[in-house]
Amino acid sequence: MNAKTAASPKPLPGAKAPALAGKPEGRLDWRSCLHWLLEDGLIDQEQVLRTEARFAAGDSALHPLVRLGHANLVRLANGKPLDVDALTEWLASRARMPYLRIDPLKVDVGRVGDVMSIGYAEAKRCLPVQFGITEVTIATSEPFDTAWVAQIESHVRKPVKLVVANPLDVARFTTEFFTLARSVRAAVKAGEQSQIASFEQLVELGKSNKALDANDQGVVQVVDWLWQYAFDQRASDIHLEPRREMGLIRFRIDGVLHTVYQLPPTVLAAMTSRIKLLGRMDVVEKRRPLDGRIKTRNPAGEEVEMRLSTLPTAFGEKMVMRIFDPDTAVKDLSMLGFTPHDAERWENLVKQPHGIILVTGPTGSGKTTTLYSTLKRLATDEVNVCTIEDPIEMIEPSFNQTQVQPQLDFSFAEGLRALMRQDPDIIMVGEIRDLETAEMAIQASLTGHLVFSTLHTNDSASAITRLTDLGVPSYLISATVIGILAQRLVRTLCAHCKVPDPNVTRDGLNDMLKHWRLGGGVRPYKPVGCLECRNTGFRGRAGLYELLTVSESIKAAMHPSPDMPTLRRHAVQEGMRPLRLGGAMKIAEGLTTLEEVLRSTPTWGD
Repeated sequence: MNAKTAASPKPLPGAKAPALAGKPEGRLDWRSCLHWLLEDGLIDQEQVLRTEARFAAGDSALHPLVRLGHANLVRLANGKPLDVDALTEWLASRARMPYLRIDPLKVDVGRVGDVMSIGYAEAKRCLPVQFGITEVTIATSEPFDTAWVAQIESHVRKPVKLVVANPLDVARFTTEFFTLARSVRAAVKAGEQSQIASFEQLVELGKSNKALDANDQGVVQVVDWLWQYAFDQRASDIHLEPRREMGLIRFRIDGVLHTVYQLPPTVLAAMTSRIKLLGRMDVVEKRRPLDGRIKTRNPAGEEVEMRLSTLPTAFGEKMVMRIFDPDTAVKDLSMLGFTPHDAERWENLVKQPHGIILVTGPTGSGKTTTLYSTLKRLATDEVNVCTIEDPIEMIEPSFNQTQVQPQLDFSFAEGLRALMRQDPDIIMVGEIRDLETAEMAIQASLTGHLVFSTLHTNDSASAITRLTDLGVPSYLISATVIGILAQRLVRTLCAHCKVPDPNVTRDGLNDMLKHWRLGGGVRPYKPVGCLECRNTGFRGRAGLYELLTVSESIKAAMHPSPDMPTLRRHAVQEGMRPLRLGGAMKIAEGLTTLEEVLRSTPTWGD
């Protein structure tokens, strides 16, 4: 994992070319920085006098850039505030060094201690961030204090490349990185993992088979760091993956996996045991898959649900933790990505007193988010909302939630049969997997209940053929199913770095939008990559939706068997917009790219 730095420093807008005659040496002080800002034309004499009067009372332990960042200085050229980030970038330009905003995902945290101690890093206000074959890159907030560089070069036997970073980031990550590395070393010293759970038996003479204690303080600290770090990085899933030589920690962010950290297998196994313990799972059982859940709090103090799943692999027990956004159940339809057209049709559909509403799409397409958000709004004091799930995704106090338990012969069908005797108004079935579950859902609908469920199909119309393939007669489908929503998630472009894409042919997209009477004016953009999006070009995801409402003409197309071309044609006439058209609208708004839409959506008729 390598830290990316700017190729060359660029002067800030409104700044004069920095004059470096007689380059300063030693620690920064706020007076020198203030007068350099005046020399470079970023501030005027009035701001200098005002700041000097404000700071005249005495010195401060704060870094000079941090202190000036709180002085309400503004850039003369455009009136924008000179905060700590802006001041750091200016200082890098003046010192003729690259500016770096530290991205913790791109730093090999385990190696920082190989370069220097935490005491040395704190004293010199620097932090190792990149460990190349030919050089070591060190971030510093004191670009003119470089007497120590020769000592580090002698220690690591490589040249040192200095980059300038925000002093607040340097201080924060110095504490975090060295604390984590110390916790990992402490966990390693606590013992070694027994190899019983591994497919490959490796016998090393003279080594102990003592297993790490899941409650060891080092392990506890590493697990705490892992969760807080995942919340801070907006991860949706955490993967703990045992490998032959090293264990991997990976985060899924905006649908893409990022390798975060490598750990000795002993520590990874101890972390897995610690998390299983907290999730009330069988810590001893490592031969079969297990499920669990944990509720904790993120740095903002909000409760966060995490669903745990383990799987035996060749090199030990793999664990995946799915993190559920605490705001999921309160998101409105526009935040989920619904267009006003589809939002209005969906709201009208879910207000029906009875019938079956299906949500379809592959795993990870946001079906759970859509269902929970919808049910949350429907779960008023006047209705009884019951769910049967496998497993319960998120605990929601306004629902009555039940989990299937196959080991007790308590399946979706059995759970649905039991729910029918609980006086429900609205029922959510996690998934229709077989004919028995489908028949029970139909029975619930026919007896006056509103039933929500999910299927795995390519588009909304295919859900009808899927029910037919399960063995449900077409006359029962037409009598009970009132709407089908297909959905996908696409990554959205980073607002900080996206640029117009002249290579995308606008004519085809414009023609598509005009054909659907949605106007033209396509503004295609392409990803670039910046510090805000970790050089991916994307930040966040949005939903694409295809809503089929079952009308009389669509019911007619189901008999005697579903006629898919006719069914799709009638659905479009009734107001359905295909998934790919929804993607074209997102491209037209400059929210995503053509490649992202083509990757995520099926072609019409697939």
